[in-house]
Amino acid sequence: MNPAPPVVVSGVSKTFQRARDRSPVEALKDVSLNLRANTFVTLLGPSGCGKTTLLRMINGLIKPDSGQVLVFGEPPKPGPRIGFVFQSFRLIPWLTVRNNVGFGLSLQGVDQGEKNDRVEYYLKLVGLSRFADVYPHELSGGMKQRAALARALVTEPEILLMDEPFASLDAQVRELMQMEMMRLWSERKSIVLFVTHSVDEAVIMADQIVLMGPRPGRIVETIDVTLPRPRWDAEIRMRRDFVELRGYLWNRIREMVMRDPSSDFYTGESDSI
Repeated sequence: MNPAPPVVVSGVSKTFQRARDRSPVEALKDVSLNLRANTFVTLLGPSGCGKTTLLRMINGLIKPDSGQVLVFGEPPKPGPRIGFVFQSFRLIPWLTVRNNVGFGLSLQGVDQGEKNDRVEYYLKLVGLSRFADVYPHELSGGMKQRAALARALVTEPEILLMDEPFASLDAQVRELMQMEMMRLWSERKSIVLFVTHSVDEAVIMADQIVLMGPRPGRIVETIDVTLPRPRWDAEIRMRRDFVELRGYLWNRIREMVMRDPSSDFYTGESDSI
């Protein structure tokens, strides 16, 4: 008998109440998803389709109204086995880069010597050793994201959840961070679930793409990406299979949005769900 996948999402649904008028917003409806060990999975779909909600459920930050989420066979809860990287960095402004990276280890009560060793290792891994003693406001956007990534990696989580972590970066830095993330993942395999709006980003990074439809969020298709790794050579984007998969996904998303005039694409709304 094959063991159960480390992450099992079974028929989950979730409805929120809008803050301004308390009207219901159905964020997810009957979503099921399994995450296998050592896979890089991207959640791709239009704004407001529940990608962030699903991420927060897997982290145990919110509970589904119906259905079930199991992580390593148990209901999820925030902790060292699950890392979370946010779009907005969320570095603590009064702590140095070194202390930001080590903050989670301090909360876990890790021995000071081990903490120092692990912080130094991950600072070197993301290329920030020379900036260990500066403060967040002295860093560029790309460097802040590297620090946030090191902070998530230093606890050595078995699952890494990433909520559009590169969306606020300019195009060149974003591509460099994509390459860096793939390099880091190749060195220390884990489960990565990566939320993005970018078709290119999904295709270039993932082993598997989970395509979600407009609200209420649901999974409309799961696609295995067979592009060879490593993928940090710029020529990968010129391969026929890359271009064809990118075009297919773009057309699927465009069709979904065009069929749904109430989507965030038209209304300009986003509830960060």
